[in-house]
Amino acid sequence: MNQPAANVTNLPAREVYQRLKDVCLGTATARRHGQQNWNDVHSGLVTIDIDGWLITLNKEAGALDYCAACTTPDGRHSDMHSWAERGTDPLELLSVWERGRLEAVLETLR
Repeated sequence: MNQPAANVTNLPAREVYQRLKDVCLGTATARRHGQQNWNDVHSGLVTIDIDGWLITLNKEAGALDYCAACTTPDGRHSDMHSWAERGTDPLELLSVWERGRLEAVLETLR
């Protein structure tokens, strides 16, 4: 069954950004979700779990590229299409330091 359209647009990029920032600051823990290891993917999607938030990130040519989707523990969901309508990818909200820190954390996930 498809999720209601209201759930698809109910998760602002800023909320996803905050979860990613929490990982950078060490106040939340990221874990690998599924079989894909960040270091083993050159280009493609990798899903991480941040305290129950499932965040799918795209890696392009070995580098963090964009946030593809996020589902919260309470079932809210948004993806790159709904964020594009508002003009903001959650990763674009990260500072240069935060983005570098996030990439370093992703490289340690096993």
